[in-house]
Amino acid sequence: MPAFGDYQNEIYFNGLRGVRPKLPVDFKSLEAKARAALPQSVISYVQGGCGDEHTQDLNVAAFQRWGLVPRMMVDASQRDLSIDLFGVRLPTPLFMSPIGVISLCAQDGQGDIATARAAGVTGVPMVASTLSGAPLEHVAKALGGGTGFFQLYTPKDPALAESLVRRAEAAGFKAIVVTLDTWLTGWRPRDLNDSNFPQLRGYALANYFSDPHFRASLKMPPEEDPAAAIMQWAGIFGKTLTWADLPWLRSLTKLPLILKGICHPDDARRALDGGADAIYCSNHGGRQANGGLAAIDMLPGVVKAAGDAPVLFDSGVRSGTDAIKALAMGARAVGIGRPYAYGLALDGTDGIVHVLRCMLAEADLLMAVDGYPKLADLGPSALMRA
Repeated sequence: MPAFGDYQNEIYFNGLRGVRPKLPVDFKSLEAKARAALPQSVISYVQGGCGDEHTQDLNVAAFQRWGLVPRMMVDASQRDLSIDLFGVRLPTPLFMSPIGVISLCAQDGQGDIATARAAGVTGVPMVASTLSGAPLEHVAKALGGGTGFFQLYTPKDPALAESLVRRAEAAGFKAIVVTLDTWLTGWRPRDLNDSNFPQLRGYALANYFSDPHFRASLKMPPEEDPAAAIMQWAGIFGKTLTWADLPWLRSLTKLPLILKGICHPDDARRALDGGADAIYCSNHGGRQANGGLAAIDMLPGVVKAAGDAPVLFDSGVRSGTDAIKALAMGARAVGIGRPYAYGLALDGTDGIVHVLRCMLAEADLLMAVDGYPKLADLGPSALMRA
């Protein structure tokens, strides 16, 4: 089986024929090109964070405080980046984090579908957002043989929550990811300065407008009175979840239940004791709270508290090197967000595939050069504080 790092050989040999990569292979250049390609309102929404964006920036900078310790005289000619997650063998430890406006990042407005197709091509799972430009059934079909998880923004209407979960189960999604920190939106100056909240303009609401329970709550179908449907959505979007709701959440599905947004060890323990199957350590990339803490710095405590339960992680991951550091800190799988959104903006499904291949190649080559042939060889002892 070809190594992920062989992607660099493909690029170099193409260069002998005068062919350069269609898209940049590094995040900064990719972001710059995407900024020029996307409308201002979309790029602000994707790039922006909460408050003065200190936490968002710290999420990225914190990775630089850690370095992988090289180990020599190790046969790392073959690397294994595969992982086991919920009884499924996945070829890589990466996954694509949920992005509620991923549809708008595509030139044709079908970003959810393009992302699903990229998951099928690469084997990198997609976490499909409730906020989608296409019904979840269409997204699941586009996965082909790929793996998808469904991310739930829990509505105030319990019956609607149950309907969305049942649909996700029927469509073939492999887990339910409940986001805990977005029952309302944080203070996001870039969006506020643009007076732009895409959902209030009717974007990314396909899962609601296609849901039989939601449609039954309307006097007229969304196709006939979209404004009323949008206001109905706005009124039921975010349920304030407490620990008292965990038994109910657990009862909604037999699929693995993952709680997203947990950063405190006590919360991790309580979630697992209450029936969650996995923890998703994330501070929403700094979009929801400008608290001044980097998610990667909170990961080790969550991993320790979780014991044998898998811990997923995202926030601030911009490269394959970042992903390897998070894995060394104990994450079972690592999510990326903005990088694949920018790849999508520039070249659709092919752009996402390129970004994923770049990140996997960097991660694979780092493990090779530093003498870590398997993910199991990574651990806290592989890292040193810079």
